[in-house]
Amino acid sequence: MEAMLVDCVRNSLSHFVYKNAIFMCERLCAEFPSEVNLQLLATSYLQNNQAYSAYHLLKGTQMAQSRYLFALSCYQMDLLNEAESALCPLNEPGAEIPNGAAGHYLLGLIYKYTDRRKNAAQQFKQSLTLDPLLWAAYEELCILGAAEEPSAVFGEAAALSIQKQYMQQLPSSLGLNTYNDERNTTSVKNTSSEDYSPRQPKHTQGHGLKDISGNFHSHGLNGGVSNMSFYNTPLPVAAQLSGMAPPPLFRNFQPAVPNQNSLTTDNSPKSTVNSTIQAPAPRRKFVDEGKLRKISGRLFSDSGPRRSSRLSADSGANTNASVATVSGNGNNTSKHLGGSKLGSLGLRSVTLRKGNSWANENMDEGVRGESFDDSRPNTASTTGSMASSDAKSCDQEDEIMSQKIIIGISEILSLLRTLGEGCRLSYMYKCQEALDTYMNLPHKHYNTGWVLSQVGKAYFELIDYLEAEKAFRQARQASPYSLEGMDIYSTVLYHLKEDMKLSYLAQELISTDRLAPQSWCAMGNCYSLQKDHETALKNFLRAVQLNPRFAYAHTLCGHEYATLEDFENGMKSYQNALRVDTRHYNAWYGLGMIYLRQEKLEFSEHHFRMAFLINPSSSVIMSYLGTALHALKRSEEALEIMEQAILADRKNPLPMYQKANILVCLERLDEALEVLEELKEYAPSESSVYALMGRIYKRRNMHDKAMLHFGLALDMKPPATDVAAIKAAMEKLHVPDEIDESP
Repeated sequence: MEAMLVDCVRNSLSHFVYKNAIFMCERLCAEFPSEVNLQLLATSYLQNNQAYSAYHLLKGTQMAQSRYLFALSCYQMDLLNEAESALCPLNEPGAEIPNGAAGHYLLGLIYKYTDRRKNAAQQFKQSLTLDPLLWAAYEELCILGAAEEPSAVFGEAAALSIQKQYMQQLPSSLGLNTYNDERNTTSVKNTSSEDYSPRQPKHTQGHGLKDISGNFHSHGLNGGVSNMSFYNTPLPVAAQLSGMAPPPLFRNFQPAVPNQNSLTTDNSPKSTVNSTIQAPAPRRKFVDEGKLRKISGRLFSDSGPRRSSRLSADSGANTNASVATVSGNGNNTSKHLGGSKLGSLGLRSVTLRKGNSWANENMDEGVRGESFDDSRPNTASTTGSMASSDAKSCDQEDEIMSQKIIIGISEILSLLRTLGEGCRLSYMYKCQEALDTYMNLPHKHYNTGWVLSQVGKAYFELIDYLEAEKAFRQARQASPYSLEGMDIYSTVLYHLKEDMKLSYLAQELISTDRLAPQSWCAMGNCYSLQKDHETALKNFLRAVQLNPRFAYAHTLCGHEYATLEDFENGMKSYQNALRVDTRHYNAWYGLGMIYLRQEKLEFSEHHFRMAFLINPSSSVIMSYLGTALHALKRSEEALEIMEQAILADRKNPLPMYQKANILVCLERLDEALEVLEELKEYAPSESSVYALMGRIYKRRNMHDKAMLHFGLALDMKPPATDVAAIKAAMEKLHVPDEIDESP
């Protein structure tokens, strides 16, 4: 009964019927109370977004997997101290982090959000050491600014680690162990995850429990029972596996020679799998690590481009993918060389056999095999030659399989190195270099939602809004229902003043997912563009409510508060953003702007400099840092930073205008006029440029030219405050006036 209930719960989870999973798991826990069954119930709650239920269910439990699930529920409920205590018990300082790579990844997130960046980086690195394919950990390192070169993370050491994990699973996973080994394997051993799980479960989504726990769905086979070692913990009662078969590996594999002894004509994957585990077959030899290193060394020395195909995508069409060999006693045993999907080795579901138990079924298959053998000649010479031939065949197959695995791993890691380099450069704000890296990706990977969103973000940081809009539009076409980067896309449309496109995007996102912060950020930007700042603020606050760890939503709240001149709440919003992500330079910049407007110049200069240290290529940040330095009477430093800003982005008129302002204050009027004449080429319709030129001509008593430029400034329809200042300057044109008191 217990095995059937467990099977029912896992099957419901694999089909996302969480209500049924919870109900049946409650029956399971009532009938067979155990901590392992509580873990399954907690898993059901977590997948149904009921972290609070999992929290109360697992509080006080001691098993490693229970602690991991409890930590996940704490993390989602923002109880970070309790989550850390669950993963690292105070009374066991040297205790191993549960759940391997995933456990270290979760602990890294906890450290990150409690402002322990070095500890967080260590945990993410440890996570990658255990599982080099846990991309989310590397992305977090990039966000923290602590990522190593991708070649070091996704290099030969990573390849050998993955190869070793797969090779250890190869003999048992292929179902080629001896009959006695299969028959005598204890049920407890079969429930151990190490028997058929090449790596710890990976949770590669980034920033919340919902993302992590969302990957806990089991991998059922044709709706069958899911993997019984769901969380690397043994089942509560060993006897419940009496009706369980070893995990099937080849989902669609058909033997080259039909099994004459099968009692059924069913061609389903279940009956096919049974044919692969029948009778004794020679044990495959492990490929020693020296040979692996030798083969992988050859592959990694090949710097040429590799095809980005799946590991065994073409193996199904290979005529050598399955070879029928005859064992010493005459049984037909299927050998599969490359048709299995090794990426899911050992993660297939355990299939519940109907009728006989596993042991009985194996016994029956053995009897059937013996009856088949009686109809064949069985001489010593024939047996010896066949055994010798079979041994050679096994050695060849081992080498072929190991090479296929190594080639596949090499291709995956090569792809991750390119993506990793682009990601690392993006978070270092070396955006042009990041764009060049992404261009090296194969066409099919470049034209995916995630990559195109990263490209859009890079153009956004370069203030190339037209190219950013193009990249984000392509990302929407590639992944219409992905919200990755859509908050930035809405800001791009805001800067381009594309109110219709922005409105359409916001409505699309809301209809796609009303509970995503990106949707409400887009809606807020839409109202902000229409100057309805109070409604915009409500939308940004809704985004914060939905995900308090979404730093950009906090920053957008700060911008709206600053626009409404509610500086106190604006500063709180920026500070909240920095609590989530200390490298979120937009928040440092926002604080600098508020302090500049309040004329708290030292604070302003500090915050602009912090933003500049994070993003040293932003001409906007450099411009305002120079402005703060100029206000602090450090004009020479201000001029230097303005020169850097101009070189960083020739298309940005702000640093050139500020440079001219500084030169005017230093009485270097001719140099200021030269800068402004050049600036007119880049910003021909900017009224402030002509107004400043009018002030310079007035100071030089060139009243006709001054009047001309004041008039040109008014023709460009400046803001109302600027209009009043320009008219006042025109009225006082013949009155001597200090430049600092001029408009």
